[in-house]
Amino acid sequence: MSKPAKTKRILRLTQLSVLVALLLIFGFTSIGYIKIGVIEITLNIIPVAIGAIVLGPSAGAICGTVFGLTSFWQAVSGMSAFGAMLVNVSPVLTFILCFVPRILEGWLTGLIFKGLSAKCKNNSVPCAVSSICCPLINTLLFVGGFILLFGQTDVFASLYGQSTASNIIGFFAWFVGLNGVVEAIAGFVISTAVSKALLTANKRLV
Repeated sequence: MSKPAKTKRILRLTQLSVLVALLLIFGFTSIGYIKIGVIEITLNIIPVAIGAIVLGPSAGAICGTVFGLTSFWQAVSGMSAFGAMLVNVSPVLTFILCFVPRILEGWLTGLIFKGLSAKCKNNSVPCAVSSICCPLINTLLFVGGFILLFGQTDVFASLYGQSTASNIIGFFAWFVGLNGVVEAIAGFVISTAVSKALLTANKRLV
């Protein structure tokens, strides 16, 4: 392995390790979650977005997997009130809901950035668009998965009643509205800035 290739590999592993560490800190403490009743707005999407943009789709999927792991742990440990309710209904379905949307979130964000960056002269637009897409993908997949997997349960019925929605589309908009706006803003501001800075730094270091 050539010296530049070795340097690039070490840099990649170091940055991925830092992002995974951040996800674990966010996931195993209250730092990564803003809780409003049973609704939880997560900041874990930020390290996932950064990993997907800076390190690629596979790294995004790895970060998403760690995000899913911490989400499931919060559910089974009772740290998440909403997750605990889902575990009481079905641990298996809760496991699927915690992991699948988060893995796809990281992987798809990486693909979006890869596709956009191939067509743009600089990384400003790809970083911004990908940073916004990451939380939106997470929210849409998670809420969609919740409706699909738990739509016939008392947990869903209770939340549906709280939403005062007249149909499933209204409930989806209510649930997404609480989570999506804050996560998208945080993703746009923080993920875009950090990703751009890291991409620039990586070019200089390698």
